[in-house]
Amino acid sequence: MEVTQDNNIGAIIEESLKEAITYKEYIELVKTLVENESTTGLDKSEAMVNYTMLNDRRMKRWDKTVKVSDEAKRRLERFDKKVTWLVITESWCGDAAHVVPVINKIAELHSNIDLKLVLRDDNDELMNQFLTNGGRAIPKLIMLDKETNEVLGTYGPRPSEATKMVNDFKQSHGKLTPEFKEDLQRWYNSDKGQNTIENLLQLLEV
Repeated sequence: MEVTQDNNIGAIIEESLKEAITYKEYIELVKTLVENESTTGLDKSEAMVNYTMLNDRRMKRWDKTVKVSDEAKRRLERFDKKVTWLVITESWCGDAAHVVPVINKIAELHSNIDLKLVLRDDNDELMNQFLTNGGRAIPKLIMLDKETNEVLGTYGPRPSEATKMVNDFKQSHGKLTPEFKEDLQRWYNSDKGQNTIENLLQLLEV
């Protein structure tokens, strides 16, 4: 977990939670943006608008098709804390479109997990506390104690197997190519959210 030490982190989290929305509200927001040919974030370019349209379809598909195994459900039942999962995201983010519906699926299965979402570009101070290798990578899940808002752990921006794919490719080629990004999308489609589910259960220590 990479957290910038800031004495105001508690206040920053508290302010972000005031603006946070539910997954259902997020889905409705993305739907409205698609209807209005717009996007979240500061960059309203045609490319970002098109990514939001694509991600709207991806999220709808994952909402219908992600399966949580009986074994994963049994492990989840062991979790006995009350937590808030605060997720930093944007509608145009391809990784978020694959990961956030899976996060929601797990949160729906346990009454002690309260899922809230905020937009990165509207929450600079929060994002800057939870950088990945110095970058503002999303989606980023921050697990908080429900009562105290103490940070218990983080997850993201990608599932562990996808992270390894990205890191290995960058090491060999310097930067991600369009061809690699297509390979990554194919990986998400074949994995069907299972690596994310396993990572989230590890975050919960079950």
